[in-house]
Amino acid sequence: MTSKLCSGPDTITTALRKSASALVDMRRLRMISGLSAALFLSSCQLQGTGSPGGSIITPGSLRPNLAQDIGEREHPRVVATYGGVYKNNGAVKAVASVVGRLVEASEDPSQSYKITILNSPAINAFALPGGYLYVTRGLLALANDTSELAAVLAHEMAHVTSNHAIARQQRAEAKELANKVLTDVVQDSEQARAAIVSSQLSFARFSQVQELQADTIGVKTLAKAGYDPYAASRFLKAMADFSDYQTAQNHKSTAPDFLSSHPNTPERVSLAIQSARQIAAPGIGERDRSRYLSQIDGMLYGDDPLEGFVRGRSFLHKALGISFTVPKGYILENSQEAVLASNGEGTAMRFDGADLSGYDSLKDYMTSGWINGLLPESVRETTINGLPGVVAAAITQGWSFRIAVLRIGRTGYRFIFASRSPSNAFEAEYRETLESFRQLTPTERARLRSLRIKIVQAKAGDTARKLAVGMNGVEPSRRLAFFKVLNGIDANDPIPAGTSVKLVVD
Repeated sequence: MTSKLCSGPDTITTALRKSASALVDMRRLRMISGLSAALFLSSCQLQGTGSPGGSIITPGSLRPNLAQDIGEREHPRVVATYGGVYKNNGAVKAVASVVGRLVEASEDPSQSYKITILNSPAINAFALPGGYLYVTRGLLALANDTSELAAVLAHEMAHVTSNHAIARQQRAEAKELANKVLTDVVQDSEQARAAIVSSQLSFARFSQVQELQADTIGVKTLAKAGYDPYAASRFLKAMADFSDYQTAQNHKSTAPDFLSSHPNTPERVSLAIQSARQIAAPGIGERDRSRYLSQIDGMLYGDDPLEGFVRGRSFLHKALGISFTVPKGYILENSQEAVLASNGEGTAMRFDGADLSGYDSLKDYMTSGWINGLLPESVRETTINGLPGVVAAAITQGWSFRIAVLRIGRTGYRFIFASRSPSNAFEAEYRETLESFRQLTPTERARLRSLRIKIVQAKAGDTARKLAVGMNGVEPSRRLAFFKVLNGIDANDPIPAGTSVKLVVD
């Protein structure tokens, strides 16, 4: 997925998130926390609001220690949102080895920083006011040398020294107030709508300018600290390539998003290269690939084992002892709230859990009011792979749904398929997924292990195609593409003997 530095792209369609709200009375649900995982948030949107919960900062109240107070208050929420702190000695050393040099070379060497590695497979980094910086283990896994990690941290330090978070919040509040005045005062609804769109575009560009400014400052800091100034553009491209890899099976729109709060990756890569060229020619500055990769050797990759695993088109949960597989063309995402999937053609799926201890009958649960637009005549009991279940259909707000709840003990496992244009294929894919749900055998549970980064040295004659065979966690047909993206190596490039490369193994 997607993930961009300071802009977490959504690797799954947002359709089901919106449709699920229309279908389900969310206030009555109790989710199984074990099914939650990394939440792909936009890093600089988080930075702009000061909190995933959207805490309010009073405009103009730049009192002493305001930034520090905000960061200190929001830090626990950020850590909780991103799966906690990831503790790995090698990863900590990799980050610590660059911080001092970057701080000394930054625009404000007196600024102190608290850097946290988050236990999330998302590729993300962001900053909160007061010097709170965050990088995910997913980002550390994508970086291929120390200079690329340094480029990320230098960018986020630039946000802190430039007070971007507070400036963005003040601008956002001013926009919100202006929009409210327009809707309350202007009688011409079309004129008000046009004015609001104009203010949204203005705010989006304001945010884009901040990102480009942080890129420029970050490259200068990177070079001043003695690192390769071209690392910033190299890592931006790596993130774009990873995003493309994640969405390769989806029909991705090529239309530009003018309301995006971030400039597109080609623009940022171009600016980063221009900034680096003003400093030095390529080949100048420290990269330190071998040492960096040795430090992340053995690091957890992908989903935390406590949250379940995505293996190609299958989701498996060792602790719960369950598994299911989505049809070909679907891409799975283990999100904080649920397991999501989409096929890029308008169909999306949500899988989560609910406490059924208060219900003797699955029919009673299905008709208990948590589904909007339920078609009563569609509710019927069934059995899937020996497990009792209930299925139903619903229609609401232009969406068609197929819902199933399977019961193991007191826990209900729920599948919700959604489409605006239901077809025979939609029905077949729902049935195929539902019928794949099963309990894992003790042997399967024992063999299910976490994915890890394994660093190996290429031997004479090794190629990307040959080394990719040793990759796990993805379908065989995608191993080469995965290896190329993870290592920044083209399939046709020779790999010199002794070159350190990353494999993902279990």
